[in-house]
Amino acid sequence: MAGTDKSKAAEAGRLGQGPAVILVEPQLGENIGMTARAMLNCSLLDLRLVAPRDGWPNPAAEAAASGALEVLTRARVYGTLAEAVADLGLLLATTARPRELIKPIVTARQAALDLRAAAAEGRAAGLIFGPERSGLTNDDIALADAIVQVPLNPAFSSLNLAQAVLLLGYEWFQAGSQVPPKEVHMGGSLPASKKELMHFFERLERTLDETGFMYPPEKRPTMVRNLRTLFTRAAPTDQEVRTLEGIISALLGAKQRGRR
Repeated sequence: MAGTDKSKAAEAGRLGQGPAVILVEPQLGENIGMTARAMLNCSLLDLRLVAPRDGWPNPAAEAAASGALEVLTRARVYGTLAEAVADLGLLLATTARPRELIKPIVTARQAALDLRAAAAEGRAAGLIFGPERSGLTNDDIALADAIVQVPLNPAFSSLNLAQAVLLLGYEWFQAGSQVPPKEVHMGGSLPASKKELMHFFERLERTLDETGFMYPPEKRPTMVRNLRTLFTRAAPTDQEVRTLEGIISALLGAKQRGRR
């Protein structure tokens, strides 16, 4: 999905850099670039590379980053995983395969909460991702405090590197986001005021009385109540109420022309 507004860069920065993303022996520059793009989507800036196969910097990574050069220029390269995570207080390792290790296993959503909690306590945190072909070794995972596993199709749960980073990054971002789960784009309009609604209701009901729609008379109160409930539930904007008023005017005008 396209959508970049560079004017919001400061706003994104206020969310914090979040956990470090540590790629252990990444093989393809393109995957590093796509990972950088996924990171910047989620306001993650701390990329750490452990012994990248094709060296660093890598032109293929820049080409695949789609503008996320801010992440690539900050990237740091380490010789070993131990060196890359030495300053971190919480370390989570991602893997889709069962391991013969006694480690807590958390979902991506729980991992995001744990990462946020660590940040609130002033502890730096990181997420480890393994090589594209083989994933993390047991020795890599032994350094982690917990394992992150994503409940997916058990017959096909493997993710490519950038997908895995985006999934974890998204959960981390959402755990600190204040965006409401549902909102309506108003297109520059405002919700109709009760005064505007009442004017529309009275005009509509008067018109329906004149056309004989409110029949029989004893059912009029119920019909009025149902109509008002219908339009109130729709929560029309001021522009939409004006449109409805215009429809009434057009219908009345057509009726009057038909009588001539």
